[in-house]
Amino acid sequence: MANWNDPQPTRTGFGASPSLSGAYGRGEVFDAGLRRYMLSIYNYMASGVLLSGIVALLFATTGMAAAVFGTPLRWLVALAPLGFVMVMSFGVNRLSTAAMQGLFWAFSVVMGMSLSAIFFVYTGPSIAVTFFATAGAFAGLSLFGYTTKKSLSGMGSFLIMGLFGILIASLINIFLRSPGLAWGISFLGVLIFAGLTAYDTQRLKETYAQVAGTDFVGKAVVLGALTLYLDFINMFQFLLQFMGDRR
Repeated sequence: MANWNDPQPTRTGFGASPSLSGAYGRGEVFDAGLRRYMLSIYNYMASGVLLSGIVALLFATTGMAAAVFGTPLRWLVALAPLGFVMVMSFGVNRLSTAAMQGLFWAFSVVMGMSLSAIFFVYTGPSIAVTFFATAGAFAGLSLFGYTTKKSLSGMGSFLIMGLFGILIASLINIFLRSPGLAWGISFLGVLIFAGLTAYDTQRLKETYAQVAGTDFVGKAVVLGALTLYLDFINMFQFLLQFMGDRR
């Protein structure tokens, strides 16, 4: 992998300042490397979402989902994505780049199997509309996070606290079964993951300066794709509570 922080020096014309020319060249190379890095993250993330969608649709329409969700295997399908996330997050320093990539694709497949349950609850057209609405919102929020000059680090701490809050509220509502609380959780979930999309994009952009030119850059791309994938999918699921037409 090329070291984008240590580009080859370029020759300068007569009368040009070598130091300024070198700085300008380094800046150009860094920007090109950053764009390539972020594009790789988006490509992995979009490919993972597409793979999950195809698996979910096939799993639901072939009857496999109905067969699995009627057995204790449903818990394996539901919890497997969390297991992959934990392995990738905590084992990143021990795993190779190829292993991380393989785990990401495996995660996308099992996540698709888990998501197939939505086809039994909501109509296909409303799922499609919600998906494209989520895609549009995600693109705008991620672009904002990438281009804004304002630091979003302070907002990130608040959003993480809010995320833990809705997780606790969701667990409580398993027993309460309150429609009002469920609506409030979904509303806050949309806002929190919308904010996290912008925050995580800015954080991933800033991370490039630390990983550029190192062996870790490939794994950083996969972890970045996983982060944005989770932001997208969670925002989609919470939006589906409002936009989805139930069967």
